Amino acid sequence: MRTERHWWNGDRTARGRRDVFIRTDGDSWEVEARAGGGAGGSKIYPCPGLRSAEILASAWMDGRGNWQAVGS
Repeated sequence: MRTERHWWNGDRTARGRRDVFIRTDGDSWEVEARAGGGAGGSKIYPCPGLRSAEILASAWMDGRGNWQAVGS
């Protein structure tokens, strides 16, 4: 899977950092919600398409924090 979009909440502490990724292999889509940076835990949710992945990612970000796109 390749990362199509990535956001983080702007918190540089390992405890407070949150990341949300949208990934695809061209046929299937998934959203990963990660807490605690690279060493933290995460959950991956399959999605039927890009739009549903965008909706789920938006729900995970939930308007809290200072979410920023990474790599844009």
